[in-house]
Amino acid sequence: MTPADGSPAISLATPGAAVPTAVRHQVGRLAGPAIAEMLLMTLTHMVDMMMVGRLGPAAIAAVGICVQPMFLVLGLFQALAVGSTALVARAVGAGNQEEASAVTRQAVTSTVVMGAVAATLGVAIAPAVPRLMGAEPVVQAVAGNYFRIVMAPLPLMAMAFVLGAVLRGAGDTRTPMKVNALANVLNVAGNYVLIFGHLGFPALGVAGAAVATSVARCLASLILLGLILRGRLPVRFSLGDSFRPQLDLLRRLFKIGVPAAAEQLVMRGGQLMFVRIVASLGTTVLAAHQVAMSVESLAFMPAFGFGMAATTLVGQGLGAGRPAWSEKTAYETRRLGVLVMLGVGAGLFFFGKHIVSLYSDDGQVVAMGALALRIMALTQPFMAVNFITAGALRGAGDTRWPLYATAAGMWGVRLTVGYLLGVVAGFGLAGAWAGMAIDQATRATVLSLRFRAGRWKNITV
Repeated sequence: MTPADGSPAISLATPGAAVPTAVRHQVGRLAGPAIAEMLLMTLTHMVDMMMVGRLGPAAIAAVGICVQPMFLVLGLFQALAVGSTALVARAVGAGNQEEASAVTRQAVTSTVVMGAVAATLGVAIAPAVPRLMGAEPVVQAVAGNYFRIVMAPLPLMAMAFVLGAVLRGAGDTRTPMKVNALANVLNVAGNYVLIFGHLGFPALGVAGAAVATSVARCLASLILLGLILRGRLPVRFSLGDSFRPQLDLLRRLFKIGVPAAAEQLVMRGGQLMFVRIVASLGTTVLAAHQVAMSVESLAFMPAFGFGMAATTLVGQGLGAGRPAWSEKTAYETRRLGVLVMLGVGAGLFFFGKHIVSLYSDDGQVVAMGALALRIMALTQPFMAVNFITAGALRGAGDTRWPLYATAAGMWGVRLTVGYLLGVVAGFGLAGAWAGMAIDQATRATVLSLRFRAGRWKNITV
C-alpha cells in the first residue's frame, strides 16, 4: 500500500544509513504536514476568536465557553479515530490493504450512527450548556445558540475527524492537511461575511461564526470522502462494498479506542470543571483565559503533530515486526519535538503580551492573558514529552496508560492545585494556570516511565 504520491508508507530501514537519520526523514515527512494542518486549524480558531473579540468580552466568553463542551462531544469519536489509526497503521505495516479498507468502512458507519445520536442530544440541551458551565446571564443566550448551530451537523463534521485519522495511520498526512487548509480558508471567508454582514449577508455576530465553522467542516468531510471513493488515496473503498457491521473489527477498534475515548472524556470533563473554576472569577478573567487558551492551543500544535508521527511510525513498525525500530522512532521523535517546543516556549514567554493584544484591546484581558502564557511557556518541553510519548503508546495499542496519566494529571493535580491557588489563595488566573503547568509535568513523568518499561511492544491489537 502506498500513499497518493507513490512513496512507501514508511521505510523501516535504509541499508547502510544511520538509524537516527532514517528516522528523522520519516518523522519530518509525517510530522511536517500534520503540524501544518493542526497549525492552520488552530489559526482559524484564533481568527474566529479575534473576529468575535471585536464584539466585546462577552462574545469571546460565549464562543470560548462552548469549546470544551464541543471537545467533550468529539471525545466520543476519539475511540474511532485512535482505534482506526492504530489498526490501519498495523495493516499498512503488514501490507494488508484489504484490512485497512475494511477498518475504514467500519469507522465511517460507526461515525454516522454515533454522530446522529450525539447531534440530537446536543441540540436538545444546547440552551442549558452555558448555564451548566457557569456563564453569566449576558453570555448564556448567545453561547447556547452557538452550541446548537455547531452540534446540528455533527455526523458530517465528525467524519472529517475520523477520516483524517485513518489517512494518517496509512502514512498520508498531506491529504488531510490540504483539505483542512481549504476548509480553513472557507471558514475565515465565512466569518468575514456572516459575523459582520458583508457582501449583502446579514450581520449574525457570534451565530455567524458558528455557521461558517459548520459549513467549512462539512465540506472538508465531503471532499475527503469523495477522494477515498475515487481511489485517489492509500485507503480506499466504494459504495458497493459491504458496510455491514463486522463484529471482530469493531471489537478490535473499540478495544483500542475506548480507553482513548475515556481519556478524552476524562480530560474534557476536567477542562469543563476548570473553566467553571475560572468562570467563577468573573467574565473578564474568563475572557483572558479563553484568549490564552486559544494562543496555547496554537503553541502545542507542533507537539501534537510529532505525536501523530509517533503513532503512525510505532504502529507501522510493530505491524512489520520491528519493535526495536519502533522504539528508536519514538525516542528520536520525542527528541526533535522537545527541541521545537523549547523554541515555542521562548516565543510565548517574550511575545505573549503582543499576541494577546491581537485578540482584545482590554488592558486587564491583555495583562492576565500574557501572564498565563508566561507560566505555560516554562512547561512546553513537558508538553512535548506528554504528547509524543502518548502518541507512541497509542500507536502500539497501549491506550490505557495515557488515560491513567490524564486522570492523574487533570483531576488529581490541575483541578486541585488550580482551585487552591486560583480561588482559595486568591492568585486568580495565574494560580489556576500554575495548576495546568504542574499537570503537564505530572503526565510527562507517568508516560515516560510506562514507555521505558517496554510492555507496549507485546500488545496484540
